[in-house]
Amino acid sequence: MLKPEIKNIIEHNRKYGWIMEPEAMQILALYGIPVPLSSWVQSPDEALQAANRIGYPLVAKIVSPKVIHKSDVGGVIVGIRDDQALEAAYRKLEKIDGFSGVMLAEMVPGLELILGAKMDYQFGPVILLGMGGTGVEIYQDAVLRMAPLKEQDVLSMLKSLKAHKLLEGYRGALPVDVGQMTRLMLAFSQLVMDLADDFESIDINPLKCLGPKCLAADARIMLKD
Repeated sequence: MLKPEIKNIIEHNRKYGWIMEPEAMQILALYGIPVPLSSWVQSPDEALQAANRIGYPLVAKIVSPKVIHKSDVGGVIVGIRDDQALEAAYRKLEKIDGFSGVMLAEMVPGLELILGAKMDYQFGPVILLGMGGTGVEIYQDAVLRMAPLKEQDVLSMLKSLKAHKLLEGYRGALPVDVGQMTRLMLAFSQLVMDLADDFESIDINPLKCLGPKCLAADARIMLKD
């Protein structure tokens, strides 16, 4: 059952057809899915105050109901390391169409995965796990399962990726914590089931994983018409 604050977010964003990142991340956090430290700011002064709370380095991302794919319009600026760079980033992003503020977030290291869901009108909600980031179309390494997921489904999905050895600690890298990943994906599965009447697709890309820590570094929820 959806919490009242999630229902309010959905209704507020229905006119746009999708839920922008700050509120999509809020929904993930309400389901126990870890997210980076972040702040939705609407002035340079707010940005500087948020940077003081979060700490550098930062990533700055456009928040606009007219911009679904942020990287296509230069709406993502990474590696911001001081106040001067932050102010310059804010001034650049505020020129983008439909500007509604800037999402500031801590820089998160780790292996980039994609975790998503799509509503299939024959089979119902389907969950995808794959190698993610900006190269998701290049890797084309993903597996699908029908929701809801069980623990054995998650373990099967992880093993079925062509690049599963990267998750297991390839060449000395820290392995992804399978227990943490399982808990995260089961929480995501519950979110998918609870939102089944409202969403068209959900994308967490990238899902950043490093050792025992996995964080949803970016999220987008497309709503049904």
